[in-house]
Amino acid sequence: MSSTTDKLKGLANEAAGNIKQAAGKATGNDKLMLEGKAQELKGEGQRTVGEAKDGVKNLADKITGKD
Repeated sequence: MSSTTDKLKGLANEAAGNIKQAAGKATGNDKLMLEGKAQELKGEGQRTVGEAKDGVKNLADKITGKD
């Protein structure tokens, strides 16, 4: 996956997770709140992977003089 794809999927999972958490809190559904938190954390991880890929690419470009 490209870094952009990782970051976009991460943001989408974070948003969906936050919505699930809010819905779970509003309805008193602890399971939904936990699922939402798990999805949010998954999204954060995906976004971090995308940012790391960007960092590695930028470093490689600097080393090879492609910047």
